[in-house]
Amino acid sequence: MLGACVEKPSTLERVKEDGVLRVITRNSPATYFEDRNGETGFEYELVKRFADDLGVELKIETADNLDDLFTQLGQPDGPVLAAAGLVSSENRLQQAKFSHPYLEVTPQIIYRNGQSRPTSAADLAGKRITVLKGSSHAEQLAELKKQYPGIEYEESDAVEVVDLLRMVDEGQIDLTLVDSNEVAMNQVYFPNVRVAFDLGDARSQRWAVMAGEDNSLLNEINAYLDKVEKNGTLQRLKDRYYGHVDVLGYVGAYTFAQHLQQRLPKYEKFFKEAAKKEGVDWRLLAAMGYQESLWQPTVTSKTGVRGLMMLTQNTAQAMGVANRLDAKQSIYGGAKYLALIKSELDDDIQEPDRTWFALAAYNVGGGHLDDARKLAKKEGLNPNKWLDVKKMLPRLAQKQWYSKTRYGYARGGEPVHFVANIRRYYDILTWATQPQLEGDQAADSTLHIPGIDKTKPKEEPQL
Repeated sequence: MLGACVEKPSTLERVKEDGVLRVITRNSPATYFEDRNGETGFEYELVKRFADDLGVELKIETADNLDDLFTQLGQPDGPVLAAAGLVSSENRLQQAKFSHPYLEVTPQIIYRNGQSRPTSAADLAGKRITVLKGSSHAEQLAELKKQYPGIEYEESDAVEVVDLLRMVDEGQIDLTLVDSNEVAMNQVYFPNVRVAFDLGDARSQRWAVMAGEDNSLLNEINAYLDKVEKNGTLQRLKDRYYGHVDVLGYVGAYTFAQHLQQRLPKYEKFFKEAAKKEGVDWRLLAAMGYQESLWQPTVTSKTGVRGLMMLTQNTAQAMGVANRLDAKQSIYGGAKYLALIKSELDDDIQEPDRTWFALAAYNVGGGHLDDARKLAKKEGLNPNKWLDVKKMLPRLAQKQWYSKTRYGYARGGEPVHFVANIRRYYDILTWATQPQLEGDQAADSTLHIPGIDKTKPKEEPQL
């Protein structure tokens, strides 16, 4: 009878004893996916750090749909934590307990450009609407239908958010309802997608654990989320995944997609050769080239910089470029210059920040970048983190600040936009070239933005 007195270990104790944290999530660009570099995604990176904090291995499982996710959560020997961009709701509180919030999102009605734009819930009646089965959005529409009986919608467990956006883009459905972060992250791939209006207030995404009296894991999760919010880790992850998603806008995204097909194939070989020689990512070089000249080799700016990579006369001479208007020479020169800048940065600056700093210095000069880093340090910010230094760069255009710096005035806002745009172009190039890099079609240099499916979500920069 003594055995009956032994207390069952708590969930947290079991996780630590087993040495494994089993997590269930969704396979999507905003949560978790695998690329050729391994596992990645906003939720993945956040929960991986939690597992590291616990000193255990992370084991990820993906649910086929949201209903399946909640069913699997807490099954014997199943996942103990759901990290999948979830929002708490009355229905879900019967199935699970939710953590402190870590990301604010707003539900948005999405329609196709060229169609009449709905402006209120009443306008949803009579439209073809599809949402994720078991989602908080389906719950929202169920509530709306009580007030507006004409609203009809389908719930599908065969799609992810990117599929819904594509279906609107292609006119297969009239409307969908998705969260603002996923719209912003994916809209660049769908030129016809538009936000009609926000449906309700912003809501908080949270992790979920099995319902019940055992709060051991939930308490540990809340302590961890509070910590990463306080120490800046959470903000850095948000910046990496969402901080540069809406830089292009609709017009820029459409134009870029055209230039991707029409212009890049002429220069792709040079980007790849130069990148290989200098040890940088060719898509990063190509993104720089687009930001500088829209992949036009004979342009000259009003300040006298010229060519596809917009080199100054002095930089071109230093890099051995005889003719700045020769596309190959310009690309090789730009690659060499970027590699040189990167090598001269302080050793304390780690990737991916090292790449963003190098791009900023390419644009505004190393001296001004150093000034901004010193300003960051004086403000108690981290001079080795792009997230912090980019806040200081615009001050270089304000006399109260630049008068205290070594190198003086600079148009400090420009390198911030420069880096943000390049990061976005890099994102799109990474996605657009993914099928070629994964298949046997490397020789085919015709790039396109493919239809997105659940098996190949968007890849994030791994710099």
